[in-house]
Amino acid sequence: MSTLAWTAVGSLLAWVWLLLGQGFFWRTDQRLPPHPDPGPRPAGPDPGPGSGSNAPSWPDIVVVVPARDEAAVLPASLPSLLAQDYPGRASVVLVDDGSTDGTAELARDLSRQHGGLPLEVVSPGEPEAGWTGKLWALRHGIAVARGRHPQYLLLTDADIAHAPDSLRALVASARANGLDLVSQMARLRVAGAWERLIVPAFVYLFAQLYPFRWVNRPGARTAAAAGGCVLLGVRAVERARIPESIRHAVIDDVTLARAVKRTGGRIWLGLAERVDSVRPYPRLADLWRMVARSAYAQLRHSPVLLLGTVAGLALVYLAPVGTLVAGVVGGDPVAAWAGGLAQVVMVGTYLPVLRYYRQSPLYALLLPFTALLYLLMTVDSAVQHYRGRGAAWKGRTYARPQPAPEEG
Repeated sequence: MSTLAWTAVGSLLAWVWLLLGQGFFWRTDQRLPPHPDPGPRPAGPDPGPGSGSNAPSWPDIVVVVPARDEAAVLPASLPSLLAQDYPGRASVVLVDDGSTDGTAELARDLSRQHGGLPLEVVSPGEPEAGWTGKLWALRHGIAVARGRHPQYLLLTDADIAHAPDSLRALVASARANGLDLVSQMARLRVAGAWERLIVPAFVYLFAQLYPFRWVNRPGARTAAAAGGCVLLGVRAVERARIPESIRHAVIDDVTLARAVKRTGGRIWLGLAERVDSVRPYPRLADLWRMVARSAYAQLRHSPVLLLGTVAGLALVYLAPVGTLVAGVVGGDPVAAWAGGLAQVVMVGTYLPVLRYYRQSPLYALLLPFTALLYLLMTVDSAVQHYRGRGAAWKGRTYARPQPAPEEG
């Protein structure tokens, strides 16, 4: 066989493996586990999360929201948290992480206007050495929250809007299924042309890297979470020493899930139905920055892993259409058939995600182009790292986080 044919066959074999051997990553059926609602909270003290899945009352919960220059999205997200229909005691702590756009004042105004859950706005100051900004903000927010002695914490981003029963469903699901961490990947915004092209592929590639079924399987090594919506049991926070044990992490959600799972916690990750991101990414440049800021960190800043990733993306996503066209034009039937079959499998596995995002199936035909964009974003992430710009986000750069001082 020709080199072209071998390439097409290699791509087809890779897709057969991804279809059958990668945790059925392409399916979108991992939704919030069954959670019978225990009903209104009765009078008297809460027996706590250790009282069993049939406990008749609702545990206390504190929502922690790190926010840095989020005035543009808070009006669409914060009122949804304040309006939570939660039968137990709940409150919100918004951590204003050095904002310069009036985030703190706006949050207080929204609380006065909308009422609902009590809101406290706090500020942690600038991060100490060895801490990334979001985790530094979470450290302060978690400390404030734990002073209220809750049984659960909800860590959610400032651009995430929750349905009124979000807290209720998350807590009920965690207690009914014995979960220490429950995370939902918020449905990202897909309003503009670039969002329609790139956002569903982001979820598809994330699930390919961290198959949700593997994440949710007790005893499996795979661990991941979606940082926009993470419910954590306080006991798991204590066991895993969150966030001190992960203070250096740029990809904080995956690192958090690993820490919880490594210390014996049960975790769950799935797609959200009524938790949505309201942050717009109208331009390609906006989406490019979102991906490139952490792509090379995901590869542990390894040139070898970068080369492997580029080669893998080319073989899996670019080779099918390339070998199909070249095989037809050059009269190589093996390359044409193998490339065509690989293309069929690729398109077929992408369709469920497009349905989840209510997008046209025709976008599946553009997946090779989208994958090429992700390949270029990953390379750019590495280039920015070696230029000393690293994971730049909202005025902060984490090229290589400085080690923290030794603790006594």
